[in-house]
Amino acid sequence: MNKPPHLLVHPAKPGNPPTLLDALEELFAYERVIKADKLSVINRLDRETSGIVLVARHKAAAGMLGKAMEAREFSKSYQAIVWGWPPVDHFEIDRPILRKGEVEPSEVWVKQRVHSEGKPCLTRFEVLNRLEKATTNGNRFSLIQCELLTGRMHQIRVHLAHAGFPVVGDKIYGPDERCYLKFVETGWTDDLEATLLLNRQALHASGFGWGDRKWNCELPDDMKTFLNL
Repeated sequence: MNKPPHLLVHPAKPGNPPTLLDALEELFAYERVIKADKLSVINRLDRETSGIVLVARHKAAAGMLGKAMEAREFSKSYQAIVWGWPPVDHFEIDRPILRKGEVEPSEVWVKQRVHSEGKPCLTRFEVLNRLEKATTNGNRFSLIQCELLTGRMHQIRVHLAHAGFPVVGDKIYGPDERCYLKFVETGWTDDLEATLLLNRQALHASGFGWGDRKWNCELPDDMKTFLNL
């Protein structure tokens, strides 16, 4: 299914707001009573990331798809809007990643960074579109197709920021990680909007494949609006 931005995929702790899994369990409640099966999310997306989420509706499918995911049999592609124009249309980043707090102080516990002691990470990129847009902190932006060859936490965002092309709206890897801390404290504000331009990271899971099965979904409205599509 196509997950909208700002929606948690799976409950993280008691008292969380409604999640994608909550909605799906309610939708399939009658069938679950009959079949005594449990829904399983195969690939998780961050709360702010939109796009394809694959869900298994019974235990056998969950087991099969879970093993395929562990064996890296799935192809996964994303689209991201970034600050700047990469000098070439096709490039890849092959740099290891680890949690920043393991090697230096970090105010944001989950923040990752490129580091020689990290786990191997490879991402391929293709520039799909370049545009100019008058803003207070830059006027060149690109729409980039991202292909994951590995699946580390925040991999696309970390690699793009490391290359100098952070994802628009990214509170952690964008202009200043303090944006994330401020958002946690105050919620979304006019100041954050002026700095980040979008109220979420402009990252969309656009393609998913397994063997001859292919799933695709188009960009969400907020990213289309930013690109004037």
